[in-house]
Amino acid sequence: MELKDKPYLQQILGCHTFKTFFPFNKNDLSLQCQQKQLFFRPTKQKKSTYLFSQITMEKGQQLILDYFEKSASNRDKWKKRNRFYQKTLEKQFSFIISEKSVVLELGCSTGDLLNSVKPGRGIGIDFSESAISIAREKYPHLEFYLGDANTYIPDCEIDFIIVSDLLTSLWDIQTFFKNVRTYVTPRTKIIISSYNYIWEPVLKLGERIGLKARQPLQNWLSIKDIENLLRLENFEIVKVERKLLFPKYIPIFNFLVNKFLANLPGVNSLDLIQFITARPSFSEPRDFSVSIVVPARNERGNIENAILRTPAFGTHQEFIFIEGNSSDGTCEEMLRVQAAYPDKDIKVLKQSGKGKGNAVREAFAVSNSDVLMILDADLTTPPEDMPKFYDALRNNKGEFINGCRLVYPMEKEAMRFLNFLANKFFGWFFSFLLGQRLKDTLCGTKVLFRKDYDRIIENRSYFGDFDPFGDFDLLFGAAKLNLKITEVIVHYRDREYGSTQISRFSHGWLLIKMSLFAAKKIKFK
Repeated sequence: MELKDKPYLQQILGCHTFKTFFPFNKNDLSLQCQQKQLFFRPTKQKKSTYLFSQITMEKGQQLILDYFEKSASNRDKWKKRNRFYQKTLEKQFSFIISEKSVVLELGCSTGDLLNSVKPGRGIGIDFSESAISIAREKYPHLEFYLGDANTYIPDCEIDFIIVSDLLTSLWDIQTFFKNVRTYVTPRTKIIISSYNYIWEPVLKLGERIGLKARQPLQNWLSIKDIENLLRLENFEIVKVERKLLFPKYIPIFNFLVNKFLANLPGVNSLDLIQFITARPSFSEPRDFSVSIVVPARNERGNIENAILRTPAFGTHQEFIFIEGNSSDGTCEEMLRVQAAYPDKDIKVLKQSGKGKGNAVREAFAVSNSDVLMILDADLTTPPEDMPKFYDALRNNKGEFINGCRLVYPMEKEAMRFLNFLANKFFGWFFSFLLGQRLKDTLCGTKVLFRKDYDRIIENRSYFGDFDPFGDFDLLFGAAKLNLKITEVIVHYRDREYGSTQISRFSHGWLLIKMSLFAAKKIKFK
C-alpha cells in the first residue's frame, strides 16, 4: 500500500494510528470496513499487495455531505417546527408498511421515521456520523450504521425500503437505484416519498424566510422522472399516492383541505408529497401447485364442465368444490363427479355459513397449494382461460391477478345493462381508491399466492369482516399489502345452466356501502 493512502484509510476507519494494519491482512481490513459499513473491494495488483478501488467524490457530493453533517444537531428542531409534515409522513408510511417487517431506511437521519413504522427489524443508514449518533441514542432497539446509500449492502432480506426525501439530495439517482437492485428480492417493496416539483418556488421561499431548513443542490423530479429512473434499473411502480395540500395544521381547515380536498381526483395533483410504491421486475418463471376453488349454489349443471373444460397446468392441480345450501342437488353432483374422475384431485365441502366470501375462505383454509384460484361455478368466465391467470402470476406480471370482462364483446345475456354500468363505476372508483388501474372489480376470478393470502388474513382486522361476496375483501387486502394488481382480459359468456343469484338493487346498495367504508379506511383516513 502506498504511503499516500494512509491518511485516507485512517480517516474512514477512525484509527488514531495506522501501525495496526502494517503489514495488513486483507481479511482484517475487510472486517474493519464492514464494521464501518464501507464496502470496498480490494484489487490485487501484485502478489501480497492490495489496493482499494476508490470512487472520487464530486464537489457537489462533498457539499451535500458537509451540509447534513453540520445540520444534524438541528435536525430535530426543524422536524418539531414542521411536525405536521413529519406526522403526515409517519402516518402514511405506517399505513403502507406492515408492522414487524424487516425495514431498511436509506438516509435515515435521526431515526424518527424508521421508528414510527414499528419494524420487526429496523436498519437505518446515513452518511452523517452525527445523525447516526443521535439516532442510536434515541432508538437503541434499532440498528443504525454509518454508510453511503449508493454502496451499502444489507446482510439480510429486506421487506420494505424507505426512501424518504432522499432523492432530492442524491448526486446520482440512477446509481442509487442500481445499487438497491443488487440486494432486493422479488418480494421487496421500495416506498419513496418526494416533494411535488410544482412546490419548488413555495419551498424555496420557505427556506428564505426561515420556515424550512435550507438544503443544497436539490433535485426536483416529477413522478414520470422517477418512473423513468426506476425503469432503467428494472423496477416498476405499483401505485402512486398524494397527500398534504396545506403543510400546516389548522383545526377544521385541516379536515376540509387535507383530509377531503387533498384526496380528490385532480385536486390531489397539487399535493405537496408524492408517495411511490415500487417493486423490482423479475422474470424467473417456475411452476407451482394450484388449488382451483369452485364455490357453488344451485349450479348442478355446471359442476362436471368445470372439470372437463379446465386445462391441466401447474405441478399439481387440485379442485375444491364448496356447496352453499343448494336445492337442485348440486352437492350430490359434486360427489358424483368426484367419484367419476379418480385421476383428478377433487375435494368436496359444504360451507358452514352463508355467502360466497365465507365459502371461499373455508375452501382456501383446506388448500395446501402454492397458488389459490377462484372459478365461479356459473362458468361465465371460461375455464379454458385459467392458464392465462396462472401464467401471469408465475411470470411475475402481477402479485394479484384479477379477471376483466369489460373489453371483449359480451354474449347477449351475459351482463345486463345496469350491471355493466355498475361495473364501470366500481372500476373507476377502485382505481381512485387503490392507486392502481382496475377496470372490472366484480369479476369473480381472482388468483394469488398462498403466502400472500396468509398475509391478507393477518391484516384482515384493519377492514374487518365486512364483505359477504369476498371480492372486495381480497382486493382491499391485496392493495393494503402493496401487491401489484394485474388484470387478465377474458370473454364473458352466457350461462349454460341456472340463473343469476345477484340482486341488482339490494346487492348494488351493499356494494356502494362497502366502497364508502373502504374509502374512509384507505383514502380519507
